Amino acid sequence: MFLPRSPLRNSLCRSGRHYTRRLKGNRLLTTSYVEGPLEPPLVTKTLPQYFNADILEPHNSRPALIARQERTRAHGGPPSHNLSVNTHLAWDFEEFDRHINALARGLLSMGVQKGDRVGVIMGNNSAYAMLQWACASIGAILVTLNPAYRLTELAATLNVVGVKHLFIVPHLRSSNYIRTLAEAFVEIRDAHPGELQIQDLPELRNLVLVDNAEEGRDDIDKLHMRSMVDWREVLIWRQDGHEAKLHRELYGSLDKDEVINLQFTSGTTGLPKAVSLTHSNLLNNGISIGRCMRLTEKDILCIFATFHHYSIALISLYISSFHIRLVLGNLAAWTHGACIVYPSPSFDPTAIVDTVVAERCTALHGVPTHFLGVLGEVEKRHLAGEAVDTRSLRTGIAAGSPIPIDLMKSLIEKMNLTELTNAYGMTETSPVSFQTIPDDPLIKRVETVGKVQRHVKAKIIDTDGNLVEVGKPGEICIAGYLLQKGYWNDEEQTESVMKRDEQGTLWMHTGDEGILDEEGYLRVVGRIKVFFIFAKKNQAYEPLFPQDIIIRGGENLFPVQIENAMTAFPEVREAAAVAVPDAKYGEVVGAWVVRESHTKISREELRLRVAKDMNPQNAPAWVWFMGEDGAPGELPKTASGKVMKHILRKWSLDMVERTSGRVDQS
Repeated sequence: MFLPRSPLRNSLCRSGRHYTRRLKGNRLLTTSYVEGPLEPPLVTKTLPQYFNADILEPHNSRPALIARQERTRAHGGPPSHNLSVNTHLAWDFEEFDRHINALARGLLSMGVQKGDRVGVIMGNNSAYAMLQWACASIGAILVTLNPAYRLTELAATLNVVGVKHLFIVPHLRSSNYIRTLAEAFVEIRDAHPGELQIQDLPELRNLVLVDNAEEGRDDIDKLHMRSMVDWREVLIWRQDGHEAKLHRELYGSLDKDEVINLQFTSGTTGLPKAVSLTHSNLLNNGISIGRCMRLTEKDILCIFATFHHYSIALISLYISSFHIRLVLGNLAAWTHGACIVYPSPSFDPTAIVDTVVAERCTALHGVPTHFLGVLGEVEKRHLAGEAVDTRSLRTGIAAGSPIPIDLMKSLIEKMNLTELTNAYGMTETSPVSFQTIPDDPLIKRVETVGKVQRHVKAKIIDTDGNLVEVGKPGEICIAGYLLQKGYWNDEEQTESVMKRDEQGTLWMHTGDEGILDEEGYLRVVGRIKVFFIFAKKNQAYEPLFPQDIIIRGGENLFPVQIENAMTAFPEVREAAAVAVPDAKYGEVVGAWVVRESHTKISREELRLRVAKDMNPQNAPAWVWFMGEDGAPGELPKTASGKVMKHILRKWSLDMVERTSGRVDQS
């Protein structure tokens, strides 16, 4: 049965069987188990098959990709109409497809074979977009690497999966990849292209430089990098050669369940694990995400997520930056015929605002910290008397960490993001398993991550593996098409988190602690597992993301709700709530606060306001203003914008020991 687009249809499509039961019998959930709907059915095509039949054919002349900081003919080749733009790169889907095919032929010519791992270190650019589709079309496996990796981390990840071909940009922010590689591996300099022989990187054969602006030419010349291949020399524009025939043969041999992407996450020892994702994983998840956002071929999505991460680990809580670009961004948009816009290679508020206005963008993706930066840029321009027209905006995804309700309201009021959604997932689940929709109440869109996605099952279990009652915390487990194929060549780690139940259903045990409410909305409250980082202290690994929940006198308090209450005050720009040990209650609330410039609010006033807006036990017993009374100047954050609560807890202990920040409760 087809339902016309309406709040009822969206609710049915989003919430699954439990919602249908409620409509028929006015019943709510009692146990923490939900299933997404089974209609429409999953797509059984490979990524390139879907691109040709469902994207290129109906949308060939529509805008596909705009890269505002790249030249019009950044990749060489025959002239193109470039959407009649003469200032920067702008492709329709037909032109995009021409570049993808030229790259696929070029990859085959340089020796890339089906199953080869192709490493990529770069920010937002058209080369990454081309590689995403070209690798998939020949069966090569794209390996997304963290641009912030130190040399030892980079070498470890390359070797874990045996990267054979590495594509890099000259530098990104403070990282200079050419110089780093040349100084660490001297044998790179004199090797012939395609014939690298590096003792510490035994599988690596090709090193390709994506340098459209020729920013790395001086380094190449000074370091005598004979082995470095110029990206533009890889592409083959002729369509009648041997490579074109081989491309067609490989295209026909692809299977939807073959691995096409590897992304790294951490293990319990701190060593990297490579998550194996398939055509079916990524394609269906992208389609599902775009549906929740209500994307159409008329939408223009601006992606400004940064791609630097903390140490080796990708955060299981919420969404990694790589997935914001690859799936939530590129695939969610392109599977619906929408256009992707890259304002800059990495986060740049000025370029983002310029792009939204100039391109009339309808959607924005990012994490809360970066949304704050964009809002700050908009407000700065307003104060300078500049008109900033963002009325074209309507939707997007705020991922990476919970979005404060005050920030959500500001994004709606000041940037017209009325349909902004929130999502939850992890690298191992492709990534999104829960997502809000525009029809959800505002409070649900900030304090929860929505309802379960279609063709996905979820449950919350206790330490014995039993379902918990609705409203009770437990470990989030996910099942369905979106589960990874396993950690690359690591059966032991795979079996430790992916387990079958008595009915034979395979579940991903996320290690995240969550609560399902009676309507099926999920609230993520912390970590059950303890992940580790490389650095040691006193010969013991330190926890990366310990449980983020405050238990005061036996009552669970949720930091996100307290943070929302504090950031609702006009004097508070950012706030983070953490547990502070207490002799009487076991734990009390400690608040780390960033004031808005030129404003004042005392500890006591902040506590009283929180106590007035919430139950009094949520009121902070300790308050520290960043940059004052010995407190550090900024909140500690991962490069993807998530506040590192484990560091704040350490700081809190130090401040308590000095009796600094105690709130007068008289």
